[in-house]
Amino acid sequence: MKSFKFHPIIAKWFEEKFGSPTEPQQRGWPAIQAGSHVLIAAPTGSGKTLAAFFAELDLLFRDGLAGNLTDETRVVYVSPLKALSNDIHKNLEEPLTGIRDALKASTGKDVDVRAEVRTGDTPASKRQAIIRNPPHILVTTPESLYLLLTSQSGRRVLGTVRTLIVDEIHAVVGNRRGSHLALTMERLAALTKGPLQRIGLSATQRPIEKVAKFLVGGGESSKSQTPNPKEAPISKFQNIRAPSRPVQNGENKKSAEISNAATSIREGENEKLCEIVDAGFTRKLDLAIELPGSPLEAVMSNEVWLEVYQRLAELIEAHRTTLVFVNTRRMAERVTHQLSEKLGKEKVTSHHGSLSAKLRLDAENRLKRGELKALVATASLELGIDIGSVDLVCQLGPTRSIATLLQRAGRAEHRRGGLPKARLFPLSRDELVECVATLRSVQRAEMDILVMPEKPLDVLAQQIVACVSAEDWEEDKLFELMRSAYPYRNLTRKEFDDVLRMLAEGFSTKRGRRAALIHYDAINHRVRGRRGAGLVALTSGGAIPDNADYRVVLEPSETFIGTVNEDFAIESLAGDIFQLGNASWKILRVNSGQVRVQDAHGQPPTMPFWLGEAPGRTNEVSTAVSDLREEIEQLIKEGSEAAKSEA
Repeated sequence: MKSFKFHPIIAKWFEEKFGSPTEPQQRGWPAIQAGSHVLIAAPTGSGKTLAAFFAELDLLFRDGLAGNLTDETRVVYVSPLKALSNDIHKNLEEPLTGIRDALKASTGKDVDVRAEVRTGDTPASKRQAIIRNPPHILVTTPESLYLLLTSQSGRRVLGTVRTLIVDEIHAVVGNRRGSHLALTMERLAALTKGPLQRIGLSATQRPIEKVAKFLVGGGESSKSQTPNPKEAPISKFQNIRAPSRPVQNGENKKSAEISNAATSIREGENEKLCEIVDAGFTRKLDLAIELPGSPLEAVMSNEVWLEVYQRLAELIEAHRTTLVFVNTRRMAERVTHQLSEKLGKEKVTSHHGSLSAKLRLDAENRLKRGELKALVATASLELGIDIGSVDLVCQLGPTRSIATLLQRAGRAEHRRGGLPKARLFPLSRDELVECVATLRSVQRAEMDILVMPEKPLDVLAQQIVACVSAEDWEEDKLFELMRSAYPYRNLTRKEFDDVLRMLAEGFSTKRGRRAALIHYDAINHRVRGRRGAGLVALTSGGAIPDNADYRVVLEPSETFIGTVNEDFAIESLAGDIFQLGNASWKILRVNSGQVRVQDAHGQPPTMPFWLGEAPGRTNEVSTAVSDLREEIEQLIKEGSEAAKSEA
């Protein structure tokens, strides 16, 4: 720690708590302390989050010791999941408390650095408290950051921000949600009083140079500290078991010393520099496929399902805590019900996006305290959650992407030096082939390629309305702001003008023109929001698709339990019993977008359903499946005995 510019007491606390820094920390801290934009790519459990936060904590506590720490927000941390936001806030409490106590013991000064969470789950009273007394570190989601930037009170809080940390950046880059976040980041940079340092974190991202450009904006260059991986032998499958290739420590250190030069990509006069700290995405993994005794068919039979549940229960009993991943919420509820029958209701629960915030948070806390033997989850828990008590991950069905497999497997032993252990359960013949192909891709250190949407105009329209509802803009400056976001670097003036005209004129209906949201002054070339534009921006923002789910409310306490699909609610009748959150509920009535229920006291339930939630398969996994089938077909044609072992 002597080579870094940390306060001696803070450096000593780190050494006593963690020992030596990890590779992402060693290579990331100098760039962060130099004020550069930084993108850190490293495997799960390698200390990326602390690599991003520690330098900022050092600055905050130094300002506190000097008496310069005011009640203003300096750091904004953005995560794609509410659960991850809650988790980061909890994990910040330990270093905040530890450093505070160490400084107080050594200097006698009590420096209170505060962190708060602001997401869609945050109660209104807490949101108001954040506005009245801004925290030094604000943990939020992309959508909540957008809302803060659009409201006047939120803009006052964000005006003092100097550092933006975007965690699990790969989870948004490849979709319209990422395009929305890119514009939000540029709006934040335009609002802040000084330069905005951007730090991106991810365990799985490719191509990394494009992700770096996404982080810092259009037309940027990047200075890369990328390892030069040596070609490693690929282990053959034995009993369909696939030990992953370990990362070669020496090669990363050597490459870090060699690659000091910057490669520059210029677009006009707009150039920013981003330091890329690439520690790779591979690590030692204990991966294997679990097969039932009965042959897999095109569709799972009840007999095979019973074998799968029995094997799951055996694995769960043999480990401390198990995280079971499934691909749909309906499957989560079904598996939770079956495991509860075998292990006990108090030892198993579910976690997915249709449960209320209270139930999700309770499940996360019980998991971390070690009170659960198993937690059945969807993608709501696959990113970055620090759940060190988990020592096994089980995946039912294929993950559909290489990155998802690495992310989910990395939830086990999520700590420095931990060996993630995961078991895959294919549920049909085709899924078996896909699971084997995905494991082969992991062995070969292959990764899904992120494809960014190019300038989606509906998202652009949202952000324009949000911008001009908060303040007046000159037409040209607004155009340049939109173009500074990487997905919109190729936005033409005609496209921008067309969107502006549509927002100013609205659209025609039988009752005349409507939905004009902005005023466009063509003489002075200025744009401002109409009355009501701010409300539209606040209530209709984001790129997450709307759904027509019905709220499930418990009577007589009026407790919100979660949501079910509109079709399921309409098809249900009074007296029906269904499961949600590992509890059974009896429907009293369905009306006004609500399903009113009472406790069914454990009566056998049916499973609710949600439409259109299963993940799609990436191109890389599809290619791997095709290659595997071709290889097996060729081996069969040749009459080779190897075909049996490959299959």
